[in-house]
Amino acid sequence: MAMFHRISPSTGAGSPRVEGFYDKATGSVQYVAVDEATKTCALIDVVQDFDPRAARSGFDSASEILDFVRDQGLSVAWVLDTHPHADHLMASTWLKAQTGAPNGIGAKVRDIAALWADTYNLPQTFAPDRDFDHLFADGETFQLGDLEVRVMLSPGHTLGSVTYVIGDAAFVHDTFMHVDSGTSRADFPGGSSKDLWDSLQAILALPDDTRLFVGHDYPPVGDRKDPAWEASVADHRARNKHIGGGVSEAAFRKLRDERDATLPLPDRMLHALQVNLRAGQLPEPEADGHSYYKIPANKF
Repeated sequence: MAMFHRISPSTGAGSPRVEGFYDKATGSVQYVAVDEATKTCALIDVVQDFDPRAARSGFDSASEILDFVRDQGLSVAWVLDTHPHADHLMASTWLKAQTGAPNGIGAKVRDIAALWADTYNLPQTFAPDRDFDHLFADGETFQLGDLEVRVMLSPGHTLGSVTYVIGDAAFVHDTFMHVDSGTSRADFPGGSSKDLWDSLQAILALPDDTRLFVGHDYPPVGDRKDPAWEASVADHRARNKHIGGGVSEAAFRKLRDERDATLPLPDRMLHALQVNLRAGQLPEPEADGHSYYKIPANKF
């Protein structure tokens, strides 16, 4: 079944076309950011399918996005993730193998890997420098065709989340939600509502007309039935449910911390982190040729 899909056209020179694809099973938004001048693109936060009841994974959704890329005559220059996701398995390594494009994520994934290696008691398992081609530092820039991509460290949801700013488009992952939904949780290991507030303020300091593309949506929201993931900096500053209209840091953090205390863990989280910290690769197969997840008992 085709995913729900929306296009955000380029606004002119230096501005990417952004194609968003919605994964209903996880509420995740996956992006294809296109440089119209060179017909190159980046794949951002693409999902690996996963059925938590059967612990079965696959790449039907990622294949649909690759089919779109090929139909559009695009060349994949980068496979990017904004952070090691807790609610879905990333398709990074598979996409790299399919396209030949390098994969990347933020440099502080090293610190996230150390934290979760302790949680899983897998001290030698996670090696981001081995599994990702590039770990981006805060403020680093790189090219997507003729477009420059700037990396912003945006911690809070995780300690190493990054935002990719490409012209007038910013891929802000699990910081903001859509304006009518608010912001993302900050209670996972290494998360912080203080860090999230600071990251939100840094994103709101971008130009007013910057298009912000969020990582998730969970409709229905109010009268809105379809998923939505794009709004401008000005829209969020004025109308965001949690932070718009001049909300104080203290009020935001109180709201965020109290809300987070009521939220259950995502149903894929303990499977997902041990895969995503290996760039979307399943645990190494054992003697019988099968991979096995390691799930910590009574730690959460």
